[in-house]
Amino acid sequence: MCRKPEEKFDYLDSYLIPDYLTRIMKSELQPTTASKLSATEEAAELLRIYEGNMAKCLDLLNSQFSVIQGRSQLLLTLGTVALTITGFSGPKIAESSTFSRLSMTAGILLVLISMVLTLIGTLGIRWSTQFKAATSMETLTEIITYRNRKTRLYEAEIIFLVVGLVFYVASVMAFFLHS
Repeated sequence: MCRKPEEKFDYLDSYLIPDYLTRIMKSELQPTTASKLSATEEAAELLRIYEGNMAKCLDLLNSQFSVIQGRSQLLLTLGTVALTITGFSGPKIAESSTFSRLSMTAGILLVLISMVLTLIGTLGIRWSTQFKAATSMETLTEIITYRNRKTRLYEAEIIFLVVGLVFYVASVMAFFLHS
């Protein structure tokens, strides 16, 4: 939770959770869109911050690619768990009602789409050293553009996975209600 240093944090304060959710909904914890830089502006800023040291710029971008990869692997794990559970309990749940069958089918399909996008998209490899433009600025801009594409794809993968899991959970809930 993002707090000012002078704020005290009390786990027992029942008002913290609603306040936290309210702050998220109001986007107080998110960067404003006004502060978002274009790929070219970000490249220029990196070169300024690191005083033109391309190696340090590449280190930072490579660490950002590692974050995307790690989170993508988490999506694959969640998708695998959902598909594995479906293999064990899916037939029984699907037999319980038409709604369960349809929502489970939709959930499995969306989770599978998320997993395929993850495998061929964000986990696809293109090394930072494969980018070579005329200048350091242009090279960094190309790498940042590539990172931004992977980030947008990752966001789409999350949406497919979450919606798929919602459908899956709805089928399980319907199963429990019909049992």
